[in-house]
Amino acid sequence: MTVSRRRFSSPGELGAAAAAEIAAGIAGSRAAGRPYLLGCPGGRTPRPVYAELGRICAADGIDCSGVVLVMMDDYLDPDSATPEPVSRDAHNSCRRFAEQEIRRVINRGLAASRRVPQESVWFPDPLDPPAYDRRIADAGGVEVFIAASGASDGHVAFCGPESDLDGASAVVELAPTTRADNLVTFPEFSSVEEVPTHGVSVGLGTIRRYSRSVWLVLHGADKAESLRRVLGTASHDPAWPATFIHECPGAVVWSDAGAERGGTT
Repeated sequence: MTVSRRRFSSPGELGAAAAAEIAAGIAGSRAAGRPYLLGCPGGRTPRPVYAELGRICAADGIDCSGVVLVMMDDYLDPDSATPEPVSRDAHNSCRRFAEQEIRRVINRGLAASRRVPQESVWFPDPLDPPAYDRRIADAGGVEVFIAASGASDGHVAFCGPESDLDGASAVVELAPTTRADNLVTFPEFSSVEEVPTHGVSVGLGTIRRYSRSVWLVLHGADKAESLRRVLGTASHDPAWPATFIHECPGAVVWSDAGAERGGTT
């Protein structure tokens, strides 16, 4: 598949452009009477997009009541006898991130009737992960799925190196490199031993099958290697999961000057 490129001088400029496209899509879906499913990663990479989306929606009074936040993954509690997410109060809870840094950010300047409802934040269920794929399909699919890339191994969600390109949502064991990356994402971890070893995650196939467009967002010097790897191949390289973008519908790579130059200027 053909991958489009979008290049920007800074994360803020990238976030503003991406958010403007998403906001227009939300407004269009609302006018057509259908929900707008937005695929959302947690972590540092998408924060500029979420911040700008909240600003635009508030400024333009966009009705976000039909928005569904399709979240990628969450850590599993290592002390639980059955698979269940870590506590919502945990610093590394993706559910906490979704509420505090996505839903509240989008809703901040909106009237109550125009806000993203709390029940419209979706996560895969670790007791029945394949049901997540069915739920997304039954809702008509994701309009835009934002994807990020692990700095050291190219992981997407919790899909580490050698993940199945057609894989569905599942409980997965995190690669050691993915766990190491998450020390930066969640700085309250004092060592890699504190990072949970398992999570529930969408699969690369989940994103590919049920999205109209997939955006791989790479900004900052620490994403230079991922950008180099993605641009250095024309197809999926299992050793670097983010290269799955070459096999995705409506594929776009969004990058900034930091990732382009590797932070050398």
